[in-house]
Amino acid sequence: MLGSRKSNAGTIDSLIGAGTQIRGDVAFKGGLRIDGQVIGRVAAEEGGTGMLVVSEHARIEGEVRATHVVVNGTVIGPIQADELLELQAKARVTGDIRYQTLEIHHGAVIDGSLSHLEAGRGSLLKLAASNE
Repeated sequence: MLGSRKSNAGTIDSLIGAGTQIRGDVAFKGGLRIDGQVIGRVAAEEGGTGMLVVSEHARIEGEVRATHVVVNGTVIGPIQADELLELQAKARVTGDIRYQTLEIHHGAVIDGSLSHLEAGRGSLLKLAASNE
């Protein structure tokens, strides 16, 4: 019953496997899990909801942007999580971070600044839903 109320926001639609290296920008929608290496920008499509999972042995060298970002590997570059950023125990981030909600596990390392995003996006959705 609980699962029926849940949206597909947590599903992984695409995978960049271990041993795979991509040089260039990656645009995605839905969910993307990276187990390999990306040298370039990794971003969810504008206006869509995107979830990015950077696994323990993964590495991104470039800008990261998505609605929900989970990092347990290495990111060298800025990160923006429009809703939630979760830095798990083996996360290593070198770059500035912008987030709406932040969860940091013991052991995660950040070399950069943290900036909270204003809740303006959520407020606009709330007003639209209330027909104001």
